[in-house]
Amino acid sequence: MAGKVFFSVSMSLDGYVAPVPVTSVGNIFAPENRDDPEVRHWMGQWMELQQWIFPTRFFRENLGFGDGGEEGVADDIARQTFARTGATVMGRRMFDLGEQSWPEEAPFHTPVFVVTHDKRDPWERPGGTTFHFVTDGIGAALDQARAAAGDRDVRIGGGGTTILQYVNAGLVDEFTVAVSPVLFGAGTRLFEGIDASRVALEQIRAEPSERVTHLTYAVRPR
Repeated sequence: MAGKVFFSVSMSLDGYVAPVPVTSVGNIFAPENRDDPEVRHWMGQWMELQQWIFPTRFFRENLGFGDGGEEGVADDIARQTFARTGATVMGRRMFDLGEQSWPEEAPFHTPVFVVTHDKRDPWERPGGTTFHFVTDGIGAALDQARAAAGDRDVRIGGGGTTILQYVNAGLVDEFTVAVSPVLFGAGTRLFEGIDASRVALEQIRAEPSERVTHLTYAVRPR
């Protein structure tokens, strides 16, 4: 039996899943760009947005940072999200950022399907992650991810534009947002351009943790 298609993201209280893109440099993770004011501002906002996951024991284990870390609701949710995911789909912009910053052993440990216009051979990383580059659309990427995931779920990893394409196409079954108590004022909105005439939501659960509130919704056709 095929699993669900879902996404799980952190979101600011005013609805943004990423800060305003950096325009001053090409590689925001390059050491020589650390002191660029635009990069520092972006990184500061990003760290605030993701504040709930960095201290968890799961995050430390999955990124190879060693022992320690917090347990509790946030750690449980991070582990459950990882355990249910049999394959991931992401957009090219998210991949490009991750390629600059992920450790050699990328943190997915399952197949990842990158929606892109550029052909590229599969990129295999230690630890079970292989990136596959799909040039014939979001439907093809999802079909390949479903086949790879088997009876586990497919996660639409991001970014916001890619998530929105899947929601508007009626291809997402449920999602969780970790609502962080920060305000961005500008950036990438999660639901900017949503086709609200086609999408209805049913709340499944709300789980507060120490730093954020995790809201989970089923997606229904309207």
